[in-house]
Amino acid sequence: MTSLFDPITVGDIQLRNRIVMAPLTRNRSPGAVPNTLNAAYYEQRASAGLIITEGTPITQQGQGYADVPGLYTPEALAGWKQVTEGVHRAGGKIVVQMWHVGRVSHDSLQPNGGKPVAPSAVTARSKTYLINADGSGGFAETSEPRALERNELAGIVEDYRRAARAAIDAGFDGIEIHAANGYLIDQFLRGGSNKRTDDYGGSIENRARFLFEVVDAIVAEIGAGRTAIRISPVTPANDAFDANPQPLFTHVVEGLARHDLAYVHIIEGATGGARDHQQGDTPFDYTALRAAYAAAGGKAAWMVNNGYNRELAIEAVEDGKADLVAFGKLFISNPDLVERLKNDTVMNAPDVGTFYGGGAKGYTDYPALENVA
Repeated sequence: MTSLFDPITVGDIQLRNRIVMAPLTRNRSPGAVPNTLNAAYYEQRASAGLIITEGTPITQQGQGYADVPGLYTPEALAGWKQVTEGVHRAGGKIVVQMWHVGRVSHDSLQPNGGKPVAPSAVTARSKTYLINADGSGGFAETSEPRALERNELAGIVEDYRRAARAAIDAGFDGIEIHAANGYLIDQFLRGGSNKRTDDYGGSIENRARFLFEVVDAIVAEIGAGRTAIRISPVTPANDAFDANPQPLFTHVVEGLARHDLAYVHIIEGATGGARDHQQGDTPFDYTALRAAYAAAGGKAAWMVNNGYNRELAIEAVEDGKADLVAFGKLFISNPDLVERLKNDTVMNAPDVGTFYGGGAKGYTDYPALENVA
């Protein structure tokens, strides 16, 4: 019987267990440049089978939160090299989550103070994280976006391709395309945010066009075995909504099956919330989604996420529901989470007040199991 603690090969990446550190925005990279504190944080968690970094914007236009690291300056890429070298030195594997937030941004974060971009000029009922004049951080309403012109889309696809190459050159084992949680790619997918009347709007096929163009470009650049993707079929995060998500995401995974990707990462339910959250009239069928992917020839590892504890994770892998299980908050407060899960032992309680922004406190100072009194 397959175990959560068994090794697995996903695409071109060999993992020593099936426990994944989920992407976690922590807002501790001033100037969008990873630093030595970030490197220490990730290295501490290298016993995970795989680390997925915090969301990492591909361009300044793709940035929606202050003090998150980027993939678009020489300084940021040099900083990421420190991170990847540290994780590899500790025996871990790490992929970068490539991010374009679209409308979930603020004018003050955009190039020349311009408007955030989106499929359509529909403001997200959401908030973003900014640094105040006194240096403190806080959340603010997102700004009104502008609709992308059709002739701009190829340039953004090129930004994804360029960032993927930069990530591999910076030492990452692969990349995860962030197509979830109401950010740019997800905004194109969903009827609630995509009101376009051209060939990127309207039908499911049109709304998925941008996603597939991004995937195709990245696979052509770095190979399918180092490319992965994250989707969230029913999450309401960042005002994401579609009235009929089952056929939409069935079409998405059937299209993804064209490539032998490393993994497909599924957020079940509301991100960070109820696992049984639904959009539309019927509960979303994740088993049917995976079956549709397999029927279309999809071979990537299947990663599940959202509210998994030790018991649920072990059961998911042993029953064949999932190949990998991602943990978020538990990895914040337990750098040695793999050991704690394996031994079924006590967990550190997270300090919620230090999740976003700050320094070492609540970031790199959680004790390892051997140091717990």
